[in-house]
Amino acid sequence: MNEQALLISAKEVEKEIKTALLNKDMSQKELTELIREKSTPQVNRAIKGDMSPKSIRIREKIYKELNIKK
Repeated sequence: MNEQALLISAKEVEKEIKTALLNKDMSQKELTELIREKSTPQVNRAIKGDMSPKSIRIREKIYKELNIKK
């Protein structure tokens, strides 16, 4: 996958998560607490598409909590 495709994919994931947060009237800080993470900035990086193993694990928890099918 080239850089452009990765960027588009990351933007789609970010949009889907942010839409789910809006639909639940939930902030990223509240989401951070819900998934039992300590760092809102780390959760933000995960939402924006960071590909570190930690961000991938965080996204998996986000998908589960927000009922997002991936």
